Amino acid sequence: MSNIVLAQAAAEQAVNLNPGLAAIGYGLGAIGPGIGVGLIFAAVINGTARQPEAQGKLQGIGFSTFVLTEVLALIGIVIYFIASAG
Repeated sequence: MSNIVLAQAAAEQAVNLNPGLAAIGYGLGAIGPGIGVGLIFAAVINGTARQPEAQGKLQGIGFSTFVLTEVLALIGIVIYFIASAG
């Protein structure tokens, strides 16, 4: 057989691993924002327990940093869809 026929046969049998690897990458990438959200709200609870009159200010700061942390997870899922579409 010629090399061209062998190359075509190998290309037809190739498996696209990109979607699976993209899912693993997103799963690993979602760990960071998950830990970050936990630390943010732990700090808000701790600060509220220490100084109850600052609860409103701490909650505002907590939710704004929560949004910034979750943006990282949303960027990760967009990159996952881009990588798995190939």
